[in-house]
Amino acid sequence: MLTKEALLKRLSDGTLTFTSTVVEQALQSDTLRPLVMRELEKRLVAEVRAKADPKRPPQVLEDKVDMVRALIHSVDRALERRLISGPVLRRLLASFLGSAVLLQDDKAKRARQAFMQRHNGRKPPTTMVISPTKACNLNCIGCYANSGPEVEQLDWDVFDRIITEAKELWGMRFITISGGEPFVYRSQGKDLLDAMAKHEDCFFQVYTNGTLIDEAMAERFARLGNIFPAISVEGLRERTDQRRGQGVFDEILKAMANLRRVGVPFGISITATRLNADEILSEEFLDFFFAQQGALMGWIFQYMPIGRSFTLELMVTPEQRLRLWRRTWQVVRERKIMIADFWNCGTTSDGCIAAGRSSGYFYIDWNGKIMPCVFVPYAAGNIHEIYRRGGTLEDIYNLPYLKAIRDWQDEYGFASGTPQDTGNWLIPCSLRDHYENGRRLIDTYRPEPEDEAAQEALRDPCYFQGMLAYDEALAQLFDPIWQAEYLGTAAEPAHQAQPAAVPK
Repeated sequence: MLTKEALLKRLSDGTLTFTSTVVEQALQSDTLRPLVMRELEKRLVAEVRAKADPKRPPQVLEDKVDMVRALIHSVDRALERRLISGPVLRRLLASFLGSAVLLQDDKAKRARQAFMQRHNGRKPPTTMVISPTKACNLNCIGCYANSGPEVEQLDWDVFDRIITEAKELWGMRFITISGGEPFVYRSQGKDLLDAMAKHEDCFFQVYTNGTLIDEAMAERFARLGNIFPAISVEGLRERTDQRRGQGVFDEILKAMANLRRVGVPFGISITATRLNADEILSEEFLDFFFAQQGALMGWIFQYMPIGRSFTLELMVTPEQRLRLWRRTWQVVRERKIMIADFWNCGTTSDGCIAAGRSSGYFYIDWNGKIMPCVFVPYAAGNIHEIYRRGGTLEDIYNLPYLKAIRDWQDEYGFASGTPQDTGNWLIPCSLRDHYENGRRLIDTYRPEPEDEAAQEALRDPCYFQGMLAYDEALAQLFDPIWQAEYLGTAAEPAHQAQPAAVPK
């Protein structure tokens, strides 16, 4: 073990990499860990600042820096509490920090460079979401995937091929798994963890209801070391059981205890609705899950009116969304808890990340349907058809519907010129926050609805008008904030959209 002085010297002169055995050992020392974490924070913040586009609004950069700092402090707290075991830490450093964040994998670097040469300098997606199965052991109210006991899934060969090609063609090392319930998946005698064992050079984030994470499964997680489960909660006991079923909250707590026992870090995933918006970022909620249960980070997904029994009435109101936005950043900055809302934290990702955008992602479901986003249930193509034609994952990239969304992202969020040319990243979603435009792209490119619910949404005139009204209310609230707090200009009167035609 290095002395404190020697560690400081090697950190300052750059001769010590963050994936080395010495750093792994130092991170488990109460004396040395603060030195390593402080240096890591310094380097990551410096990298974020160095890569900042001067045309971006200055507050966008500060949002990114504050989120990085919250992540570092969240990891530091977990290490301090011994919530990450030595073997798991070793794999995390290699698969997540080394391959997915610091991009030290030579094969991955070459694949990314080749992608950029093929696509005029555009970077490949950072991750993709795969839902290998629609099946689920729960039956949650308003499930976006309309999951249940029905078994629709990707065959193992296809599932494995998608991951392999993402690595080889695009240098992808960070894979997100959703569902259905991912841990229900079985195909050709293999389960989800068999995929993670085969692709040990990747890091997998898995959105799960947590009820299947017993002691034996948690021990498999610990042996693999390249999995980060994000367990779904709806608030505290009453809210969670109300949506997910009686007794589910207690099953979640058992799963978290099993993960803590073997030193596997985990996060929480929250669906924000009109019913729980004022609970999910309360002090009681944060203290329970982050201080008591030891969750490392959290993701907030605002309810989208898709899936089972979809309704506009479950969406957070514009006023609730504004309160969530302010509260999220208060938690990030003051409590330094890494908790990100995929809508309200759009400034940290330079807006919408869907459709395979540079450093963004795309989605493949259990039937092979290729969609821009988990919450945009309209398929640009099907991976099975691509494979039957002799194609590869590369053929996904220029599917017309996905490309059209990326063109909109360029126009709205990546405009050249002054910061005033940039769209409002506080309302970044290409479908929900800009439904008129998102609907125009659907009507133009005719992507296949994922299911009957997605088709029904297109036929419903009340849905159409309701979404337009929602977006107008969002703009009324968030445009003045974008102008005042991000652009530093006086707020102009909010744009009054002309009534749009009701679709037939």
